[in-house]
Amino acid sequence: MTNINIHKLISILSIYVVACIFSLFQFLILIWFGFSMRVAAFDSIISILLLFTASLLVTNTLKYYLPQRNKYVYILIWCILISAVWLFISHYLLNYLLTEDPSYRVFMYKSLPVRFSVGLLIICLMALIRVFLYTQMDQKEMEQRKAESEKLARDAELYNLRQQLQPHFLFNSLNSITALIGSRPDEARKMIHQLSDFLRGTLKKEDQQPVSLAEELEHLQLYLEIEMVRFGHRLTTEIIADEACSKMLIPPMLLQPIVENAIKFGLYDTTGIVSIKIIASCVQNQLHVSVQNPFDPETSRPNHGTGFGLSGVKRRLHLLFGYTDLLETNSDSHIFTTTVKIPQ
Repeated sequence: MTNINIHKLISILSIYVVACIFSLFQFLILIWFGFSMRVAAFDSIISILLLFTASLLVTNTLKYYLPQRNKYVYILIWCILISAVWLFISHYLLNYLLTEDPSYRVFMYKSLPVRFSVGLLIICLMALIRVFLYTQMDQKEMEQRKAESEKLARDAELYNLRQQLQPHFLFNSLNSITALIGSRPDEARKMIHQLSDFLRGTLKKEDQQPVSLAEELEHLQLYLEIEMVRFGHRLTTEIIADEACSKMLIPPMLLQPIVENAIKFGLYDTTGIVSIKIIASCVQNQLHVSVQNPFDPETSRPNHGTGFGLSGVKRRLHLLFGYTDLLETNSDSHIFTTTVKIPQ
């Protein structure tokens, strides 16, 4: 059942309950004043049926026209007009149906102000209930639209981050393949196959669908093999992952830009063989993955990041989890460490 139907049902039930209570109360008052049960029944039933109709008219009007908060006086004016019409019709019908009792005609005339006041009170009460229900419904719909809009904006930014990542890596790999074609065609051919497998796996992944750590590391291994073809013997890698963490979830393609950052600074700022170490561990209810690379403090500035690489990862983590402290960097003893924390 939709929210609109629920609110409509609540509104009708509230009118029905109030009408029944008012009808019984009016019936007992007429009996107390000494009128017959026939007169009391006619008066209460006709009055309340007309009042029920008037209340539905007001509430249905508010369904199509709900004034702004500073113009609620329009609702009051509408309720007064409806109450006056209700009183006129009920007075006419009751005088026509109960002509045999002169004392009732006098009572009816003298009770008009009271009837109008009570009818106006009930109609205004029903209008207030309707305004409250529709205001609540509008607020929920507005919050839902806002949440959907924010989700669309977040998904668009995540997609944009992914689009920045893939061409960046693809261009580097194609440049390396071009360089290898003339001197080492076998390695160039191998790299093309590895790049094809890597991109095929990338296309199957989406930010909204996290993958297990084991899958992420398996995909990362394809990337590392491509990079080892690019840089040859200068690059070695080591992956140390706790088996207990293998099924913990991680956003897909999150580690690749971090490892790329480590390779870039490790190879560009040092000479000789560079070892990249990836360590995954479970810490309470979080998955911690650290990427370590050597650096030369005199020629590099690791603490300032690498532009898109780490800043893109940090922004992506914030969009997915809502925290700003899920990526940390640290440098100690010529070793630069980047750590990401993935809540589970």
